[in-house]
Amino acid sequence: MTAKAFVGGRILAGGRFLEGRAVVVEDDRIASVVDESELPGDAERIELDGAHLLPGFVDIQVNGGGGVLFNDDPSVAAIRTIAETHARFGTTALLPTLISDDLDKVAAAIEAVERAIAEGVPGVIGIHLEGPFLSTDRKGVHDETKFRPFLEEHVELMSRLRGGTMVVTLSPEQADPPVIRALRGRGVRVCAGHTNATYDAMRAALDAGVTGFTHLFNAMSPLTSREPGVVGAALEDLESWCGLIVDGHHVSPVTLRLALRCKPLDRFMLVTDAMPSVGMEDGCFYLQGRRIHVEAGTCRADDGTLAGSDLDMARALRNAVETLDLDLAQAAAMASTHPAAFLGCERDHGVLREGARADFVVLGSGLQLQSTWIGGRKVHG
Repeated sequence: MTAKAFVGGRILAGGRFLEGRAVVVEDDRIASVVDESELPGDAERIELDGAHLLPGFVDIQVNGGGGVLFNDDPSVAAIRTIAETHARFGTTALLPTLISDDLDKVAAAIEAVERAIAEGVPGVIGIHLEGPFLSTDRKGVHDETKFRPFLEEHVELMSRLRGGTMVVTLSPEQADPPVIRALRGRGVRVCAGHTNATYDAMRAALDAGVTGFTHLFNAMSPLTSREPGVVGAALEDLESWCGLIVDGHHVSPVTLRLALRCKPLDRFMLVTDAMPSVGMEDGCFYLQGRRIHVEAGTCRADDGTLAGSDLDMARALRNAVETLDLDLAQAAAMASTHPAAFLGCERDHGVLREGARADFVVLGSGLQLQSTWIGGRKVHG
């Protein structure tokens, strides 16, 4: 296969933008990042005309897209639709996310993701199980009739995926430290979310193996004067990662800017928490029997409860630049490099360097997405 050389753009590599350099792609990998004067003579030149070339976005929390909700249809076909939809917005690696449901639905979702990975569905690298081991006190839009304590007997199911990465969001009130340790021992990335835990309980869960926080600030005990809560534990702990929904609705930009000052920036990552409305014109969908309205960029149940988001990663990136006092390189890292590091797949994803997968996006004027490439193949634009 003829090598492709992406030239004439601003290439984000190693945390900074490079000019006069080219990214050379062979098959599905980046063969080299070289000076344009050193390009192989037989390479097919792809002119970027001054656009930005960034690592493809990595989204660890995707409930749906293109009119499909993963909970409604845990199948390879549904996963393919979701992945194809989000690729239109620059996501080159994602975790289909199942919110709290019956355990047989959990098993079906894991099997579907396993098959999707085996069949090579572009962009699918694992699964995120958000529940059902959550707190009724911070249930959000989840169906609390699905909630249950996390027992030792559930460890095998919640770590069953072969060939991909598993993320499990749980509440420390529902999962004792030994269960968390067991999940971590099986390679699962454990996040805290939908939890009303005290600071001390959250600290014990971190010590047991929790390494992330699902949509920081949302559906968790807040930081207060006498009880730091889950938010306080998250911001104090310098090693754990925090997912942020930067849509201007879930969390005030002021609050997010303050959070970014509390711990290293490389421990924050953008997530969409996307619902079926992403990529669709329809103004509503149903979530476990509840009608969800989509209006002005938000997804809400009839009682006003936020129900995921209508956010895509390209828009999350622009929002981060516009509202969080971040430059493009910093925001892009939060959309790609940091989530890849959280998942442990940073050698292949979230970077532009020799040997990594050729997953990247091209952004033009106004940071508008021009094209998306997965494994060296253009999938959008």
